[in-house]
Amino acid sequence: MSYESNPILDRLPRHLRQYIKPQNYEEYTPVDQAVWRYVMRKNVDYLSRVAHPSYLPGLKKTGITEDHIPNMYGMNRILKEIGWAAVAVDGFIPPAAFMEFQAYNVLVIASDIRQLDHIEYTPAPDIIHEGAGHAPIIANPEYAEYLRRFGEIGCKAISSAHDYEVYEAVRHLSIIKEAPGTDPAEIEKAEARIDALQTREVAPSEMSLIRNLHWWTVEYGLIGTPEDPKIYGAGLLSSIGESSWCMTDKVKKIPYSIEAVRTSFDITKPQPQLFVTPDFAFLSQVLEEFAGTMALRRGGLDGIEKLIRSNALGTAELSTGLQISGTFSEVIAHDGKPVYIKTAGPTALAYREKELIGHSTAHHKDGFGSPIGKLKGINLAIEDMSPRDLKAYNIYEGERVRLEFEGQVVLEGDIVTGTRNLQGEIILITFENCLVTHKDTVLYEPEWGLYHMAVGEKVVSAFNGPADNASFDRVTHIPGSTTIKVKKSPEQQRLERLYGQVREFREGTNTTISRNKVLREIKNHYPEDWLLSVELYELAKGRKDASFAEEILEHLEDVKGRRPEIGHLIDDGVALARGETVTY
Repeated sequence: MSYESNPILDRLPRHLRQYIKPQNYEEYTPVDQAVWRYVMRKNVDYLSRVAHPSYLPGLKKTGITEDHIPNMYGMNRILKEIGWAAVAVDGFIPPAAFMEFQAYNVLVIASDIRQLDHIEYTPAPDIIHEGAGHAPIIANPEYAEYLRRFGEIGCKAISSAHDYEVYEAVRHLSIIKEAPGTDPAEIEKAEARIDALQTREVAPSEMSLIRNLHWWTVEYGLIGTPEDPKIYGAGLLSSIGESSWCMTDKVKKIPYSIEAVRTSFDITKPQPQLFVTPDFAFLSQVLEEFAGTMALRRGGLDGIEKLIRSNALGTAELSTGLQISGTFSEVIAHDGKPVYIKTAGPTALAYREKELIGHSTAHHKDGFGSPIGKLKGINLAIEDMSPRDLKAYNIYEGERVRLEFEGQVVLEGDIVTGTRNLQGEIILITFENCLVTHKDTVLYEPEWGLYHMAVGEKVVSAFNGPADNASFDRVTHIPGSTTIKVKKSPEQQRLERLYGQVREFREGTNTTISRNKVLREIKNHYPEDWLLSVELYELAKGRKDASFAEEILEHLEDVKGRRPEIGHLIDDGVALARGETVTY
């Protein structure tokens, strides 16, 4: 395994474990550690005033400190106390997988960290966003349960092919935007691709709608009142720029409601409006309201049609509890109800999330089709028939029977056996010499072998993924793009060594270095770098070295003159070093 497991992670199914990668803590450079430290010091200073009260205690409860990028192993030792765990992944993973991790009480943490040039905001998920944003708030039990429940419901949301296109486009943009030296024309092209996808007129899928709820709560949520909101969304907690921007009058504050599900977002731009929930309990109330609109709870013809449009692995559950998992390809409808459903390719049958013996993908490798609903002219559904009723209608082992369903689906064949559920209801009937037709169309021919007819008056649920995870081999994730690792120049490696020396001096592991010499190196070879000089200034102030501090300030003023766009970052770093309250 590429990670250290624990009882929570041991419960993860194989198809989720494929996304986990080692954190490789030793690959974080001294520059990375300085970026983490700067962001966290600014965040804690500001967020102590504007974040939900759970934030600061949550940092301590999850083992996250200002001075060190969190080590996943250390985090997990602490997270297990509140029933959670964390794993490292490579950037964005598919939304359904992300949410399913949440359902298992597992935080997904993109282990890379933003570049110094993107210290205020990056569209790519990184350890600042995940570790300093998501982790602290899950220490609040009510919010943690909301997150788990969101994952449980969200991973069942049915996607569309368009959703996957958007996911790949966003993942690609986040990777190239964070990679050093990317051609601006390539970034512009990737952004145009996302704009084109987002403006394409397509019916929103369940996944796209629930992702909106996720964005406006888990990522960019505010809590309290529109007049006096506090921050709890991870995207805001981890972004210096957006956490201060969102508190201005330029960002509209809207009371949170189910309407947020219809409000789309642009990941590449600051948000023009945010939603404010009165409390964490209300989040769960809106989530349940949305879940009531999903095929997961409504089933029916609409649910089957959503599965067909998704062109992906999904499950239809019948009123007997029989679950059919596969890629749905066809439905015949009558009076607004499905009367025949069909899958293409490997299919498995299950009951209560456990595969039925003899009905694996090996047995149904070419798909599965069955009439469902009531028999024509008979008010009593097959599943509700007593043994006496079944005998009266000739539905009995060894008998040849002709069953005409509502919607002109007709089945003729010799009954071999029936499979019952725990309540004694028949959920599956097996035939030989079977012919199934719909009007003049033959749906199944006797020469094709044994025919298994699903029993169920209606489709009560339709959802993404299989009923039994063990039925399908889903360890097949191959992303369209992967995080770019750039080879460092000798100059960059030299700068990292300087950052490392200053870090060692501050932590007391090597106090023999000359800080004056480091400053000369910066002036002569790295005049555009600002963060290392801010760290030197902090040390000078702490050691009451006034003349050295003044020399550093003069250099930082020169940097601000050449790079006015980062002037506010320097000013904030200096203010923090002085112990002053930073104005945002």
